[in-house]
Amino acid sequence: MSDLLERLRGRGWRMTAQRRVVAEVLDGRHVHLTADEVHARAVAKLPEISRATVYNTLGELVSLGEVLEVSTDKRAKRYDPNAHQPHHHLVCAQCGTIKDVHPSGNPLADLPDSERFGFKVSDVEVTYRGVCPNCSAA
Repeated sequence: MSDLLERLRGRGWRMTAQRRVVAEVLDGRHVHLTADEVHARAVAKLPEISRATVYNTLGELVSLGEVLEVSTDKRAKRYDPNAHQPHHHLVCAQCGTIKDVHPSGNPLADLPDSERFGFKVSDVEVTYRGVCPNCSAA
């Protein structure tokens, strides 16, 4: 069983066939699919699933804190099931591929007090940008 499915079952989330398929599609490392990509993959597993059901399920998963909504550029939002492990993102500036990265160090500690402007900072999101090996080779 996937990590996301286990977490949802542990929360007592009602597991319909449609919800299960969406969770299965989102399972894995470095998964950052758009809603349309989730829908296309879900239809391949469960042809009768509607786009509205996929969008609603993604919204519920984000509300529950089980999936992150990621916006790294002006492209469509992506959905990241790696919601319980702190990480940053590495994004290809050409094709939009996203990878989770776990650099050492504490980026919050790198922000000097003089640059906090009195904020009590609680979270940091870092996006590294570059060109992936596939785009570099092309």
